[in-house]
Amino acid sequence: MHWIALFMAIATEVIGTTFLKLSDGFSKPLPAVLVFIFYGLSFTLLSQALKVLPIGMTYAIWAGLGTAVVSMIGVIWFAETLTPVKLFSLALIIIGVVGLQLSQHTAA
Repeated sequence: MHWIALFMAIATEVIGTTFLKLSDGFSKPLPAVLVFIFYGLSFTLLSQALKVLPIGMTYAIWAGLGTAVVSMIGVIWFAETLTPVKLFSLALIIIGVVGLQLSQHTAA
């Protein structure tokens, strides 16, 4: 259940961040309100995951995967450029998250 909460926290954070972009500096009321709703859900779900999962690994997964997914949304939905440096950097984020997850199994 805690892993489901973590991945739902990532999804709602990504949705909230997408609405942040769509709010156009909080000048559009509906997306602006949705930012707070989805960020609130994200932090609530993250707090549930943190009841069981280690904080360092959990936060790294939440922030790292959220960053990677938001970057890809930027490329796909908002026509942002995908340079080799950006692609390499996203790969490093994913490698780092996987490394942290693997380190938890070996440390236990």
